[in-house]
Amino acid sequence: MKVLVAMSGGVDSSVAAAELKDAGHEVVGVTMRLWGGESDTGCCSVSDVDDARRVAQQLGIDHLVFNFSDDFNTHVVDPYVKAHVDGFTPNPCIECNRHLKFDRLSERARLLGFDAVATGHHARIEKDDEGTMRLARGADDAKDQSYVVHMLDQKELAFTMFPVGHLTKSQVRDRAVELGLRTATKPDSQDVCFISKTGGRETFLGNRIPFRPAQVVNEDGSAAGRVEALELVTIGQRKGLGLPGGGPKQYVVDVDTPNARITVGDESKLFCTSVVVNNIVWSDAADAQRLRVNTDVLVQSSAHGAAIPATVEVLSEAEVRLTWREPQRRIAPGQSVVLYEVTNSFVLAGGIACAN
Repeated sequence: MKVLVAMSGGVDSSVAAAELKDAGHEVVGVTMRLWGGESDTGCCSVSDVDDARRVAQQLGIDHLVFNFSDDFNTHVVDPYVKAHVDGFTPNPCIECNRHLKFDRLSERARLLGFDAVATGHHARIEKDDEGTMRLARGADDAKDQSYVVHMLDQKELAFTMFPVGHLTKSQVRDRAVELGLRTATKPDSQDVCFISKTGGRETFLGNRIPFRPAQVVNEDGSAAGRVEALELVTIGQRKGLGLPGGGPKQYVVDVDTPNARITVGDESKLFCTSVVVNNIVWSDAADAQRLRVNTDVLVQSSAHGAAIPATVEVLSEAEVRLTWREPQRRIAPGQSVVLYEVTNSFVLAGGIACAN
C-alpha cells in the first residue's frame, strides 16, 4: 500500500513511519504547517518540522510539507475564540484532528493517489464480529488516544492506520532507540500549539477579543465578587473570582454569558445526573438505531479521564442524553464526550456537551 504518514516531529509518528516501512508499504512522510503565529509549545514549531524531515531522511523516505494554516485558522483558532465569547470551553486539539488530520489531510492524500493515511496516535482499528470497522483503545492504557480521534466514521476508519496502537509508549521509545531516531527521547507534546507558555490563554484571547467584566454572585443572587474577563471563566473554576478568603470553598456553578453574571456555590452544586451531548458523530451509523432505548455505555469526558458507566438515550441522529448511574461532576459545555461499548474498548460515538 501507498501510505501517507503524518509526521509531527515526535517519537510516535516517527516510529509509525518506520513500522509501515518495515511492513513493506510505500511510505511518504508529511508534516502539516498549521499555526503560523507565536509558539513555544505544542507540535507546530520550526524545530518539529525539522525533526520530522530528518527522521524521514534517516528512514530513507520522502518528506512533504503541506501548508494548511488557513484551514487551521478557520476550523480551529477562530472557533476557539468564538467559543470563549459564547461561554463554552472548547477542545481545540480534537477539532484539529477532526478538520485537519482526518479531513483535510485525508482529502489531499486521496487526491495524490495514496491508499491510506497514518498517524502516531495510540489507538487501534479493528473489525467487530459483524465485520464493522471499530475504533478501539490503544494497548497502553496510560497513553490511549481513542478519545481524541473519536470522530472517525466508517469511511475514515477504512482509510486510516495507527501503526503504534498495539505498542506501549516504552516499546515505542525502545524501537526508536533501536533505529537510532533523533526523536527517541523527545518529550511528548501536551499543550495547545497556539497558546504560548509565556502569554497563556489570557494573552492569546485578549489580543483578539475585548474582555467583558462580570459580576460574581451567590446562589441567592447576593454579590460575591467580580472578574474582569467573563470569557476566561469556566464551570468548576475556583480561583480568580475575586472572592473573599477564609470561607468555604466556592466553585463556578453557572456562567450566564448574555447577562455577564457568574454564580458560585459549594462543590455539591457541580454534580448532576445527566447531560445532553450534540454534534454526535457515530463510528457506525447503525449504532444510532441500535442504542435508541436506554443502553449501558461507558462515557469519557477528558483525554485521560476515567470511563464512567451511564445509559444513553438517542434523541436524534445528532443528539443523545446520557444519564449517570451515580451523580457526576458536570462537564463544561463545549467539551468533547465520547461513548464506549461496555463489554470492550470500542468507540461508539462522540460529541459536544451542551449547557445544562
